Amino acid sequence: QVQLVQSGGGLVQAGGSLRLSCAASGSIFRINAMGWYRQAPGEQRDFIALVLSGGSTNLADSVKGRFTISRDNAANTVYLQMNSLKPEDTAVYYCYIDLRSGRSWGQGTQVTVSS
Repeated sequence: QVQLVQSGGGLVQAGGSLRLSCAASGSIFRINAMGWYRQAPGEQRDFIALVLSGGSTNLADSVKGRFTISRDNAANTVYLQMNSLKPEDTAVYYCYIDLRSGRSWGQGTQVTVSS
């Protein structure tokens, strides 16, 4: 069993920055990928970013140039650095981990960007 614990998030003004963290623990033998989704009220959960086991990354077009994903392999932790935040970035952000056994999700953390 895998547990994901998220931290970071909160309220920030437009143009500001936040950093989200997601630490995985438990039965972790091989991580295929870690990443982030977000879900705004009344909307579906959308892909934001991922980092593969080899270190390559992929980001949604809506956040390219503003968000950066990184990973600490030793700590099984993934980070999402969010810069130049916009009100439309307001959402609950969820981290995930992909293992051979399947995908597990974090508990979600609220990010609110005021205009």
